[in-house]
Amino acid sequence: MLAMRLHALLLQIPGVDTPELTIQEQIAKNWADTGFMRWPLALCLVLGVIVIIIKFVDLTAKASRTRRILKDVDELLVQRRIKEALELTRDTNSPAANILYAGLERQDEGTDRVMKAIENQGLIEMSKLEKGLVILATLTNIAPLLGFLGTVIGMIIAFQSIEAAGEVEATLVAGGIKVALLTTAAGLMIAIPVSIGHNYFVSRIDALVIDMEESAQKMVDTLHAIEAGRAG
Repeated sequence: MLAMRLHALLLQIPGVDTPELTIQEQIAKNWADTGFMRWPLALCLVLGVIVIIIKFVDLTAKASRTRRILKDVDELLVQRRIKEALELTRDTNSPAANILYAGLERQDEGTDRVMKAIENQGLIEMSKLEKGLVILATLTNIAPLLGFLGTVIGMIIAFQSIEAAGEVEATLVAGGIKVALLTTAAGLMIAIPVSIGHNYFVSRIDALVIDMEESAQKMVDTLHAIEAGRAG
């Protein structure tokens, strides 16, 4: 809606002619004018959208389960109901539950073994949470590079036209320069939202990891207090 209003305001400026194409038609035409580079750029766009949607749904579900399991386990640990906490984490499928279960499972082996088990399981769960982020990071780098490649190809086409004609005319080089500019713009327009999505997911994963680390530390402190009480 805002773009349409800005477009209408531009048309009221003296010297700005009314375009023959609508905005949608102009976008479609510009996309077609990017030449064969539109296919790898389209692949980057589709792949980025698919990964972002899947990752958003996956992280949202895991975050919801993590909040529930951490709250329930914290309440059980406060009451020192270790056996019930062990059963709860064993029957729950979430990164936090898997980490806590790995520690609770070794409660009788000492605090050091519990810490080691938590660290090992934490690395495994972290790799699962970060799954797919490497694709977004790769697309963030590849999309602009594909755009720049299109720019180089467009300039080559423009200079080839000049060489074939033997003279410089705007109509000869306009096509190549247009391809050069459009591919660069397309690559950047794909890379920017993909980069935003990547950074958003990284921040959400970091928040989840912090919550799980705090809960794991509470569990270790509780097990240590129980162990010290038994020794006393």
